[in-house]
Amino acid sequence: MSSYEFTVTVQTQYLEEQSDPARSHYVFAYAITIKNTGGIAAQLISRHWVITDANNHTEEVRGLGVVGNQPLLQPGEQFEYTSGTSMATPQGSMRGEYFCVAEDGHRFEVPIPEFVLSLPRTLH
Repeated sequence: MSSYEFTVTVQTQYLEEQSDPARSHYVFAYAITIKNTGGIAAQLISRHWVITDANNHTEEVRGLGVVGNQPLLQPGEQFEYTSGTSMATPQGSMRGEYFCVAEDGHRFEVPIPEFVLSLPRTLH
């Protein structure tokens, strides 16, 4: 096990009430859990997202922290937050990374595995 390790899990949801398919506007929420699975306390400093829609239109988002926080996680602690994005197609994906600094000053990246944003399958 690495001393510097966070584990990221994601759950997604299509927000029908905020979307307007007639105007190619699809809104998705994603709930993220970040857990310090390493052996040393570390702080999430910034994020980088790559959002790609079904037309291969890509948008990159960078910023400090997540939802206004820069959580400091002790080994075994986790931080959960919910955010969202919109795109012009009913399917797309997101991936990225978090940039973290451990309490000993070591900097490391935490990859966010690609996840799919998609309308729920409906049967007629």
